[in-house]
Amino acid sequence: MVEKERLLELIKNEDKKNPYTDEQLAEMLGIRRDEVTILRGKFNIPDSRERRKPYLMKAIEEEVAKDPGVSDRELTKAVQKRGFNVSRFIISQLRKELQERVVKKGQNAAEKKLKAGSKISTAFDRIIGSDGSLKTQIQQAKAAVLYPPHGLHTLIIGPTGVGKSILAEAMYHFAVETGKLPESAPFVVFNCADYAENPQLLLSQLFGHVKGAYTGADSPKEGLVEKANGGILFLDEVHRLPPEGQEILYYLIDKGKFRRLGETESFRTASVMIIAATTEDIESSLLLTFRRRIPMIIELPPLSARPISERYEIIKDFFRKEADRIGVKIKVKQEALRALLMYDCPGNLGQLRSDIQVACARGFLSYIGNQKDFIEVDLIDLPVHARRGMLKVQNRIPDIETLLQGDLMVNPGEADITPMPKEDLYILPEEIYRYIEEKYQELQSQGLSQEVINRVIGGELEVKFQQLVRQFETKHKTLEKKDLEGIVGSQIVNLTEQMIKVAEKKLGKVDNHLFYCLAIHLSATLDRIRQGKPVINPQLEKVKNEYKLEYKVAKEMVEIVEELTGYKMPEDEIAFVAMYLRTMTHPADFKTGRVGVIVLTHGHVAKGMVEVVNRLLGVEHAVGIEMSLDEEPEAVLQKTIDVVKEVDEGKGVLLLVDMGSLLTFGEIITQKTGIPTMTVGRVDTVMVLEAVRRAILPDTSLGDIVKNIQKNELEIGRFTLDGESRVNVGKWTILTVCITGQGSAIRLKELIKEMAPDIFEKAEIIPVGAMSDEDIRSQIKRIKNVKKVAAIVGTINPEDEEIPFISIEELINGSALNKLRQIIGLTKNNKALDKNISEILYFADLFNEDLIMVNHDFQFKNDVLDHLGELLINKNYVNERYLLDVYRREIIGPTLLKNKIAIPHGMPENVIRPAVALAILPKPVKWVQEEEVEIVMMLALKEDSVEFFRRLYKLLQDDQFIKKIKYLKEPSLIKKAFLEWILGADCL
Repeated sequence: MVEKERLLELIKNEDKKNPYTDEQLAEMLGIRRDEVTILRGKFNIPDSRERRKPYLMKAIEEEVAKDPGVSDRELTKAVQKRGFNVSRFIISQLRKELQERVVKKGQNAAEKKLKAGSKISTAFDRIIGSDGSLKTQIQQAKAAVLYPPHGLHTLIIGPTGVGKSILAEAMYHFAVETGKLPESAPFVVFNCADYAENPQLLLSQLFGHVKGAYTGADSPKEGLVEKANGGILFLDEVHRLPPEGQEILYYLIDKGKFRRLGETESFRTASVMIIAATTEDIESSLLLTFRRRIPMIIELPPLSARPISERYEIIKDFFRKEADRIGVKIKVKQEALRALLMYDCPGNLGQLRSDIQVACARGFLSYIGNQKDFIEVDLIDLPVHARRGMLKVQNRIPDIETLLQGDLMVNPGEADITPMPKEDLYILPEEIYRYIEEKYQELQSQGLSQEVINRVIGGELEVKFQQLVRQFETKHKTLEKKDLEGIVGSQIVNLTEQMIKVAEKKLGKVDNHLFYCLAIHLSATLDRIRQGKPVINPQLEKVKNEYKLEYKVAKEMVEIVEELTGYKMPEDEIAFVAMYLRTMTHPADFKTGRVGVIVLTHGHVAKGMVEVVNRLLGVEHAVGIEMSLDEEPEAVLQKTIDVVKEVDEGKGVLLLVDMGSLLTFGEIITQKTGIPTMTVGRVDTVMVLEAVRRAILPDTSLGDIVKNIQKNELEIGRFTLDGESRVNVGKWTILTVCITGQGSAIRLKELIKEMAPDIFEKAEIIPVGAMSDEDIRSQIKRIKNVKKVAAIVGTINPEDEEIPFISIEELINGSALNKLRQIIGLTKNNKALDKNISEILYFADLFNEDLIMVNHDFQFKNDVLDHLGELLINKNYVNERYLLDVYRREIIGPTLLKNKIAIPHGMPENVIRPAVALAILPKPVKWVQEEEVEIVMMLALKEDSVEFFRRLYKLLQDDQFIKKIKYLKEPSLIKKAFLEWILGADCL
């Protein structure tokens, strides 16, 4: 009992911020540590961490209240200043626990407020599953809205079509119904994908801009944040918001302040609740600093994870809504219901509703002919992929038979008024039923039988449905004409508008996709004619003989171009325009018999290019497939085979790939599927644009497309009528410039030859030394008088306004090579980089100036590890588990080399993309026992980085190199030192 009293006395008087550990207590009591542990357990005394926890949590809560966006590292420092001796990991864990408490508190507050007699809301009751599979999500949504004082910013995640927009709008209605927001409060919707290719325009839409903020900003503009002031701003596809946009947004969340684009002095204020939605993995697609500011995350399940009973209610609701739209009763046969309940529906609610609408449209066709008082939807009316659901029925008969007691009859006026997004892309246009009715009457007046009418209209409906389904899958709007002007120029757009007027006068209304295709085509054609290059159409005779109406109209359209430009257009060009018109007058030709186009790349490249091209041309034809760096080629091959089967329309598929194993896919796919494929081993956006433009034309073959896009003549750009040639004649010249003289410039020339032999063969490379008798600007001017200079590559920028400059860093990391190829007109690199050069590029790419810390005064080893680890996490090179790996690795054994260098590292599976974070310390830090460290290199490497590590280890044994980088004070100079060692060049 004496020991108990002494123990209680010690604990009573201990420092509450740093309580005694069992080991310390054992030493003071003169007993073993395990005896202290047993004694504590006997008298229910918590351990030191639990005793400290309430005081520590209070301190964390107070610091976070001051600055909700404070990093874990800064938070740890602030708590340490309060007297707590804690690590960053303890702070990080307790901070997460605090956030969970906040969410729970919000849920409790929501329930308490509702029970206390606040207004009754039905906003969520109208969502099917609100008391079932979505009950938890609805509770979270209520808590987010009601949490004092202004609600919790919310992120809704889940795959396409699960109802994220519906939930966001329901949250708004709930806020109004419960009095949390006034009825006049705005609900502003913005899809970040609509402007993803133009970040400047996206930020302008969101935050507004001042006059002159960028070219075309002729007057100040209010952004959507200001319009949403006092209400809710819903940001769909928020992962498409660029990092700078996320940064501005989290400043708005933290401070309630923002600036319009171009503003530099004053801030604006706005009180806005943010609801964001994304289909992507938030850890890889959103900044960590942004994610930390969204306390409420709601994940919606896919349709396949919800109960069949809920799916049945959703199906019935969709049929009721369709009955309301048409104003006619709908009878759904039991077999059709079975299929809808069972088929795979990857597009979730959105696709299910679309498929039901397609079935209703087909049933409506029979309804007109049979003159019944209701529309009948049978199994045959469902899309083919939905009918396949019947194949699964045998596995789930007990589940569905309890639901299906015969056919389903729904009447107009029975549908619940579920809050729907203001812009639901899954709804078929209203005129689809009017089109069926009018077309039916037209064919009936011609004396056609019911069977023939059904076949004709059914075929046309199939084309329309396919086009609509593609729109549903992508959910992207077509580019506006003003955006197209930025690609081809206003003169081409005006010319195209004049041509379209002629077409509409002769053929009727023309859709936008024809306008965009024609504008892009016309730009390329006029450039070719301007340069004296031939325009050849291999289908000329066929078009003249078989597309007589289209050829006649095209001739009149081309005459407009001749009149306005002064250029004589060949017959081949008239035939091309006629082929575009054919896609409008014969939609069945447009749907069938086209060449498929697939873009296949390493990393996140393909889908971006495909999206730009599809939007430019107003179609959804090209498909992008991306291979992540850690993905097995076999898995990507199987994915590609599936896509090839899907896009093949009988004329084969073109594969545009970037490099490596992807080059071999075409031959393997053809062997396995029998589908003709051709592969082009290089890809850029212009090439994809040209390939798709040609692929959507009728009568274009796979071979024709490949032949044309490999001619190194892809020049889509602005056409002007001022007589100025866009491209000079003669061989291109590249100048290499080094400050230390011509010898170093010659080394740069040799480097270009090694890295890009195709550029070396195409262009003349002239070394220019800065340290010579003649002034460097004079040398360049003299060369320009007789040569066509494409670019200047070097270590100093001579600042010539007419010639682009490329730095040595751009050359080393590989980004300059495509720029050079584009300038000199190369479209294919015939010679792959050798292994050594590839390794050089990889080595150089790992060093980033933002990851190099110089003269930071760290006191302890953990401070260095935390700082470098957080740098890598914030820059999205590693995930948050990586730093824990580093600490675990240090416990196993310190990662020390000679020369006072440490190389801490974590597990490869927690590395998103490889990089090296570097700290050069002004004074040594104790690393382990008596060992000190002056240079710390935190390695975030993948499994395939063995060669890099071998090179790095060799480099770190070089005493002269280590001495040199310790002396350097600027991150840019340190990076250059590493590059210099790699190249062995003296021009850096």
